Amino acid sequence: MESMLHILVVIPLFNHSRTIEEVVQGCRACHGDILVVDDGSTDLAENFKQVIGVHVLRHSANHGKGAALMSAAQYARSNGFTHIITIDADMQHRPEDIPKFKAAIQDDPKALVIGKRDFENSSAPKASRFGREFSNFWFRVQTGMQAGDAQSGFRAYPLFIFERLSLKQTRYDFEIEVLVKAAWAGVPIKIIDIPVYYQTQGKRISHFKLFMDNLRLTHLNTKLTFRSFLPWPHKQIAGNVKPVIFSILKPVASIRHFLSNRLTPYEIAMSAAVGVFLGTLPLVAVHSLAILMAAGFFRLNKIIALGASQFCMPPVVPALCIEVGYFFTHQGHFLTEISFETLGHQFLDRFVEWCLGGIILAPVLGALAFAAFYMVSWAIAAAPDHK
Repeated sequence: MESMLHILVVIPLFNHSRTIEEVVQGCRACHGDILVVDDGSTDLAENFKQVIGVHVLRHSANHGKGAALMSAAQYARSNGFTHIITIDADMQHRPEDIPKFKAAIQDDPKALVIGKRDFENSSAPKASRFGREFSNFWFRVQTGMQAGDAQSGFRAYPLFIFERLSLKQTRYDFEIEVLVKAAWAGVPIKIIDIPVYYQTQGKRISHFKLFMDNLRLTHLNTKLTFRSFLPWPHKQIAGNVKPVIFSILKPVASIRHFLSNRLTPYEIAMSAAVGVFLGTLPLVAVHSLAILMAAGFFRLNKIIALGASQFCMPPVVPALCIEVGYFFTHQGHFLTEISFETLGHQFLDRFVEWCLGGIILAPVLGALAFAAFYMVSWAIAAAPDHK
């Protein structure tokens, strides 16, 4: 496998004339194939290419870091490379860590590898610490996965990511977009620990625009978050996962399909339990949104969670909740009649009883759903004819 891999180290550059030579020298000591992408710098000498001694791509104007990485990916594909390792030009990363990324690529060539910066033993600015936690939180909401360091620029990409994903951002927000969409598409996300060095205030070169770049990130995160709430499956580019739906009319057949798409009995059961738990609660008009958010955050299957919640549709489960709530609010007496009058015209009168009954029954029905789906999934997975 190692002989089939062809790795290019990419250094996106914009007005880092003071540090680029040292970064290039460090990279050359660890790896032979290096590309510098000059994204419209204005501070470079005329003989810049000759001085650093590696291949350089140049943008006539500044288009952004994302545009620089897309140009690098196109160059890499055209020259037979399979992966790129990106490292920033401001010296915050150590080129000596490149072998860690090469080892991670060899271990899993399909993975996107992120270098998680060690902020505990560095003088990282508060803005960088906050930015990482902020981006990590939204990545967890959007994918249900841990990124480690969603803003790190020290990464390794398999080139098929750039070929098969629809990537539209061109600036700093590109690295968030490609990370989220790769995770959605089934690309493994690997995290390796790396040290980081921040120069003292005044010497550090940063082109992050506080207002405009934060505005772009906010806009992107809003779009990605709304897309993550939708139950439609994402196109898979790292495997042969087939999109399927869950039908309450054919639960066994649905479970069999999900098992064939790499879900475990536990994952199926937990997804169903969350759907039934939230479906039992009186979350009027926001059931689906709550289920999608919970399933996404806990990295459960949204389609199963939504499908299982349909078992809680009126009138049976709401009526049962009202009956239980009535029992506890009327000294052990039962509501003598449950009808459309009870669930419709008397809705406001019965809402408190519905809430109380829902709180009591939600964990019970959720546990029953977990047990039922787990046993059925386990039985199907253990069957000799299951593939």
